[in-house]
Amino acid sequence: MEENKFKNYVLLHFIVFIWGFTAILGALISIEAIPLVWYRMLLATVFIALYFLWKKKTFKVDRLGVFKFFLTGIIIALHWVFFFMAIKESNVSVALVMMSTGAFFTSLIEPIFFKRKINVLEMFLGLLVIGGLYIIFNFESQYVLGIIYALIASFLGAVFSVLNGVFIKKYTASTISFYQLLFGVVFITAYLLLTNSFSLDFFQISAQDWMYLAILSSICTAYAFIASVQVMKYLSPYTVMLTINLEPIYAIILALFIFGEEEQMSSTFYLGAFVVLLVVLLNGIIKNKGPLKDNFLQRLSRKK
Repeated sequence: MEENKFKNYVLLHFIVFIWGFTAILGALISIEAIPLVWYRMLLATVFIALYFLWKKKTFKVDRLGVFKFFLTGIIIALHWVFFFMAIKESNVSVALVMMSTGAFFTSLIEPIFFKRKINVLEMFLGLLVIGGLYIIFNFESQYVLGIIYALIASFLGAVFSVLNGVFIKKYTASTISFYQLLFGVVFITAYLLLTNSFSLDFFQISAQDWMYLAILSSICTAYAFIASVQVMKYLSPYTVMLTINLEPIYAIILALFIFGEEEQMSSTFYLGAFVVLLVVLLNGIIKNKGPLKDNFLQRLSRKK
């Protein structure tokens, strides 16, 4: 069990690395936030449906599950809309630094669903992460609207993260992901129909945007979404949200490779990165100190 927990913790970091590419794609794709999320969720739903057919998985789910996934599908759709709106209104750095508040929001929400007291240490660690990311980006107050959008996205992200932590106890990750993405598409489609937003221009997308949307919906959404829900069988929603705070760092590293930026990072970046990495490491040590230590000693004895 503990070995599976460690493997899923490593997998979580890989997923966050993939998510780091999401913000870059959001900045590269030229279409607006709402159409972007609509295409993303629609294509991801198709990819997961094909996965179901390939693996011969059942689409069957109980009525209560349908209701749960309908509500969380809306939450996820709004989360992504506000996230990409934050990027469009400000920039990737501002959006991601504010998304780091997710750990703080989760520390307040998680006790309600998991019926435990608020952990002061979790709140403190979440605030430390915010401080570390603030040091890295040192954003300016001119991006007020982008900051507000990102905070809303962060709160909504914390809500569906905690809810999925509850759902995974009864449903499979692929089932949760498929129906949440499907209902997210239904919700945005209804909005677009009510606002008469569907037009010829809506479907006229450049070849480059199609390529970015394909990567965004398949690797960064369909795969990463299922995998992220799956790891919640072994990791708490708080641990997941706290680890996601590494996304800005991964995004910057990816940007250096993709955009060919050769500039030297400032000392404040390394200071902020150190704070974030230290907090994530402390979280892992505090929650897994005994089990991980025993597991490591057992493996070491086998090698000897």
